This record gives sequence, C-alpha cells and structure tokens, in this order.
Amino acid sequence: MRLTRSLCLTPLALALALPAAASAETLALHCGQLFDSAAGRSRADQTVVVADGKVREIRAGHGPVEGARSVDLAGHTCSPGWIDLHVHLSGESNPQSYSEGFRLNPEFTVLRSVGFARKTLDAGFTTVRDLGGETTLALRDAINQGLVPGPRIYAAGKSIATTGGHGDPTNGLNHLLADALGMPGPAEGVVNSPDEARAAVRQRYKDGSDVIKITATGGVLSYARSGDGPQFTVDEVRAVVEAAKDYGYRVAAHAHGKEGMRRAVVGGVTTIEHGTYMDDEIFALMKKHGTWYVPTIAAGRFVADKARIDGFYPAVVRPKAARIGALIQDTFGRAWRAGVKIGFGTDSGVSLHGDNAAEFVFMVEAGMPPAEALRTATVNAAEVLGVADIGQLAPGFRADVVAMPGDPLADINVVRKVDFVMKDGVVVRSP
Repeated sequence: MRLTRSLCLTPLALALALPAAASAETLALHCGQLFDSAAGRSRADQTVVVADGKVREIRAGHGPVEGARSVDLAGHTCSPGWIDLHVHLSGESNPQSYSEGFRLNPEFTVLRSVGFARKTLDAGFTTVRDLGGETTLALRDAINQGLVPGPRIYAAGKSIATTGGHGDPTNGLNHLLADALGMPGPAEGVVNSPDEARAAVRQRYKDGSDVIKITATGGVLSYARSGDGPQFTVDEVRAVVEAAKDYGYRVAAHAHGKEGMRRAVVGGVTTIEHGTYMDDEIFALMKKHGTWYVPTIAAGRFVADKARIDGFYPAVVRPKAARIGALIQDTFGRAWRAGVKIGFGTDSGVSLHGDNAAEFVFMVEAGMPPAEALRTATVNAAEVLGVADIGQLAPGFRADVVAMPGDPLADINVVRKVDFVMKDGVVVRSP
C-alpha cells in the first residue's frame, strides 16, 4: 500500500527554485521598536546586529555599527521570527480536496507545497511544525539544503490513527478499493494495540520524521461521522509516548472530544491540538501534567464559514464543520483564563497558507493581551519544540527576524502587514 516515488527536477527548475545565496556580511537592523519575547514587552530604538546567521548583539539606539551594513526599520516593530506549531504544507482546503488523493501524484503535491512554504515564510513564520503529510519530509529536506525557500520545518510525516479513525487513509473508500488496498497497519500509520503503536512510531523514525502526531479523537474533516469520539486507549497513547521518547520525539495529539483529550493527557502527550470540548476538568488535568494547548482558532473559523457553502465539504463532514469549528475560539479564551499553557498554531492547510498571522488577531479577540499572543509564537512555541536557539532576539540565537510597520502591542492587526523577514541571517523579504 505504501508507494515511494522519486522527485526529479531539471537543472533549470533547480536554478529557478534556488533562493539568494546567504550573505557573509554583517547587518545592523535599526528597529523602531523591538519586541522582547522573554520579557513580554517592547523596547524603543534598538539595533539588532546580525553576523554568521546569529544575533551577535542588541544595542540601544540607531548609531552606526562598524563593519555592518545598516537596514532601516525605524518605522517598524521587530520581533523574533514567528513559529506556527500546526500546519499542513502539503495541501490547502478547496472543494476538490477529497478527490486530490486519487488525482494528484506525490511529485505534484511536493511542487505545489513549495508555494505554500513561501507564503508562510513571507508572512513572518520562519519555523513551523507540520503535523501530517508524507511529502512534507521531502519539502523539509529541500529547504534545509537551500534548494527552495521556506520556513524551518519540523515534520511529523504520516499521523498515527486507529482503524476507521481520523487519519485512516482508507476512510470513505468503497469496498472494492478498500479490499484492493488491504487493511492499513503501522507502516501506514494505523494501529490497534500498544505493540502496533510502538511499531508505528518506529516506522516514523525510519521515514525521517521529527515529531509524532496521533489522532486521539475523530476529526472535523475526516470522511467519518464522529468528530469528537475517543479513538485511542490510554495504553496505546502511553506506548506511543514511550516509544517516541526512545527516539527523542515529542508527541502532538489531535483531539476535539473530552474523553479523548483526557486519555491523551494522562498518556503523556506534549500538546493537545484544537481541544474543542475542553472543560474545567481538562484544564486542571493539563496544568497538572504540564500539557500544552495549541488551539488553531483560524481553522475553526474557516471550516465553520465554509460549512455554509453548498458543496464545499461532503455531506458527512458539513455538520461537524459547522458545529465544532465555531467553538474553538471560545474554548481558547476559557483555557487562557484558566492558566493553561498555550502555544501558537493555525492548522494552515485547513485554513489558507499565508494567513497564519490572523491567529494572533483571533487570540486577542478572545481576551489574550497582544504581548502574550506574540509570546505564544515565540518563546512558548520554541519550548514546545524543545529548540533552544529560536523564539528570542538575543545574542547567540538564530537571526530569525520579522518586522511590521506599526506597533502590534497597540494594534494587533499590524501583524498582518509584515514586510520584512529574515531567516538565519538572510533577508528573504524586505520593504
């Protein structure tokens, strides 16, 4: 059932895809304001000195820096490059999404994802965690090798599901196709016991994944009736988490329903994604276990809106999208007020790539202060990933910088006006 195909690019295509070569010069970014993500506040008139892909120093004022080329961002707020903990770069929602798996070859999916990656980077997101999409592993490698521009990717590859659950690749197929493909197992990311759960994690290691994702409950967009029922036992979750630790992996759990979330948290996952039907009991359990919440409000609002359009989603999906999608923003607000740890994630691919920053606006609408919203996509998200040198603008950190005209702490909407992006010390977008 597993198919592997090589992706071949002509020399011309490679040349067109190559980003500008990294500059060896030292840059001095003169920022009107600098958002200090560790402190959660902004400092006026700061200069970020960048050399060899790292932040060398932060200086007060806009004086010249010997040996450095100045970049004038005096009318801008500079922030650490943003981190989106939940994207799907291999696709994007459209009325034909459910037939694309039958029509599109993996090669086309990879090439299409290059454009999605560029939109994400241009929007200010220099790092993402991609939580499902086998072809994203190839995109990650191409970006790391400098073949195409895009954010730094931590990729899950194929998510791990149970038979008939959210992520079972045979859901919705007629019996002739299902019989021809055979029963998917751990290699395809479908498990039904702790032993199979461990085998699936090991397969993700073999595939080259960076993180593990399980689908602890039903999903909104899967071709199945339930969007919130539990789909893993606690023992199966624990087996995934224990095997993941052997390989240095952290585990993200897609979950909408309360019981599935309870099992995932008790089983030791790092993050709960979506979390639609969280309540006070789940908030307390997550705080006890130190579990992070990645809300994906943007996707919830997107699917609720599209559910109103005839034909955008199949009939079995439409009522789930209308019911569940509309609840996530309210759940987020209650989780924030309860003191649950929150990391930034959009589920872009369900919502549109490049619109990731809208999540900040939705967070603030739900009651989170703008500074805390920015922290969810910087220091908080870096902690979720377990990566020590991103998420802050400080000496020794990677020179990932996003800048926007105006002050997001006064008007959060300016996060949607990014016009300067630097990744690893290389300017990839400028005014």
